[in-house]
Amino acid sequence: MHLILYSKPGCHLCEGLQEKLDQVRRSIDLEVRDITTRSDWFNAYQYEIPVLVAVSDRGEMQTLPRLSPRASVAQVEQMLQKYLQNDSQ
Repeated sequence: MHLILYSKPGCHLCEGLQEKLDQVRRSIDLEVRDITTRSDWFNAYQYEIPVLVAVSDRGEMQTLPRLSPRASVAQVEQMLQKYLQNDSQ
């Protein structure tokens, strides 16, 4: 699974989500995009980060639901599992 995390330096919510994604047992290809490096990303996500986007094998992109900063690693994994089930149907 390929995931894109839109983030920016110093964002504690972004860092927390990235740490949890790093702990998920599924094989995840995580790409972290710093929104301060491109104006289009910054304009799109400056008030929304962290934003997690799943990219399917067909190249389709889907923004995943925002998780609570208090979500556990298990809850992150459960949300990804739900996405995988919906994506394969």
